[in-house]
Amino acid sequence: MSDFQGMDDLMQDFLVEATDLLSGVDNKLVDLERAPQDRALLNEIFRGFHTIKGGAGFLNATELVTLCHLTENLFDKLRNGEIGLNPEIMDAILDATATVRHMFGYLERGVQPPAAQARLLQNLKDAIAGGTPAVAAAAAPAVAPADAPDWTALHGAVTGVPVAAPSAPEAPAASLPELEATTNAYGRRATDKPGSNQVSGRREGEKVRENAIRVDTARLDQVLNLSGEIGLTKNRLNALRSDILNGKQDAETLHALDAAVSQLDLLVSDLQNAVMKTRMQPVGRLFQKYPRIVRDLARGLGKEIEMELAGEDTEIDKTMIEDLSDPIIHLLRNAVDHGVETPAERMAAGKPEKSRVRLEARQEGDHIVLIVSDDGRGMNPEKLRAKAVEKGLITDEEANTMDERQSLNLVMLPGFSTAAQVSDVSGRGVGMDVVKTNIQKLNGMIDIRSSAGKGTTFIISLPLTLAILPVLLVRLGEQPFAVPLSMVREILPVEPDQIQEIGGRATMVVRGEVLSVLPLSSLLGWEQVNTPEYGVLMQTAETSFILAIDSFAGREDAVIKSLDDFRPKGVAGVTTLSNGQIVLILDMKELLASLGDARGVPRHVLLPRMAEAA
Repeated sequence: MSDFQGMDDLMQDFLVEATDLLSGVDNKLVDLERAPQDRALLNEIFRGFHTIKGGAGFLNATELVTLCHLTENLFDKLRNGEIGLNPEIMDAILDATATVRHMFGYLERGVQPPAAQARLLQNLKDAIAGGTPAVAAAAAPAVAPADAPDWTALHGAVTGVPVAAPSAPEAPAASLPELEATTNAYGRRATDKPGSNQVSGRREGEKVRENAIRVDTARLDQVLNLSGEIGLTKNRLNALRSDILNGKQDAETLHALDAAVSQLDLLVSDLQNAVMKTRMQPVGRLFQKYPRIVRDLARGLGKEIEMELAGEDTEIDKTMIEDLSDPIIHLLRNAVDHGVETPAERMAAGKPEKSRVRLEARQEGDHIVLIVSDDGRGMNPEKLRAKAVEKGLITDEEANTMDERQSLNLVMLPGFSTAAQVSDVSGRGVGMDVVKTNIQKLNGMIDIRSSAGKGTTFIISLPLTLAILPVLLVRLGEQPFAVPLSMVREILPVEPDQIQEIGGRATMVVRGEVLSVLPLSSLLGWEQVNTPEYGVLMQTAETSFILAIDSFAGREDAVIKSLDDFRPKGVAGVTTLSNGQIVLILDMKELLASLGDARGVPRHVLLPRMAEAA
């Protein structure tokens, strides 16, 4: 049963506001570490803890109030110049913010959070008194309940770097799996309301999602205004319909009908765009937790890193926000662990002692581009190929035919890792393949650029929204299919005399590039009846090829409808065309994966009629 009966709405409001506020505090703390005398930052962080304390007090969350009150007092001393900020005090403060965040997990369940560790509370008291917190010293006798979680251990499990592990254990702590069922790391809020019987948090095989969304009232006003105008246009059409049914079919009436239909078309298009904008959220809400994570990782690895954020106002579909969280964390962890060097290594290489990791977002046309870059050691394509051969991921023959782009993409193969030894952060050969898979699920692409000794850049390209997908309509005979337009480079005529057979596979040469020709019929398991007349040059993150088709019918913005109950292999969803016809949207990556090693067909299969004539 909930400890907060009748306060569900108040609790939800508090958690939304407090989680955002705490994320802002985390980022300000990273900035404060670089400018410890900045009074504006000190004041803002003080106010943040004061606001959280006030809300927690209204909810009678006593232990949260106690922790926030101590931290608030510490910042009052810091901003008044009574004590100075040092690394030990900063560690204690960051430990406090991590604990506050995990206390939110208990509030999400509608239960009172347990007391913070006695070690943390004592560290804050020592700092307030002008002493140095004994962050790594043996802990004082515990006063927390026996089932209180080990906040520090959990923080370390999330970031890969413990904040300040004590040398002697405190009170018995809940096990990590047990705690995982209780709290959401780094403020990921559960869909369960406080007081529900279900446990909030990450369940096995299920990704916790936030069903609520914040929408600017101006956007809602626009939707309301457009709805009103559509209602007026509907009334006008009904009146014209009555006139026409009553025999009034003069030129003026027909012209008025045409104008009303055109007006309705424009209004519906505007309404669709306005509704889609209500789903858009600033990507800064995704970015705000990363500076803290990078700071903790860098400190644990003995590296000095300055993180830069750019394009935080760029908007992205809300449904993508959580799906992008894990891939970006993987990229940042790899940048900190593998990408950038230690200060000593950088100085020996003639680089600045402090490295830079940059996370940027920008809109390019109908796509969002996310860039994760570092100025570290970079990657050597030859070494990547050699490592892949050594691990048996590719053959020597395949390695010899790879260009630089293909070599860099080897890091996204399952089981690939260049780490000399496994660390708490990375090196187990998992992560980059997960990044690629998750990006592809969002109909996106990832590209890698790297220069040995200068750094590495990962470029992620994503559609603006997952609800509307620009597609190219292609045909086999009279049957239309839709393929994602983001994968299409160009459409080419297919001339039989241009088709050559290399290694048992039909190929075409396009501007000096030899490309396999894959009939759409073969991908779908259909018999090739006609000689294809067109080829669609398509590109994925791994390969380029020509999709052979009978004809095409132009592009269309498809509203995707998923097939939840039954989804055939290679089908991403369905859409309805303007003429009412239902069309399958093909999942090209899944269709290609189903081919296995048979990445092509013989020339006589591609050109059946010519084979019969011969």
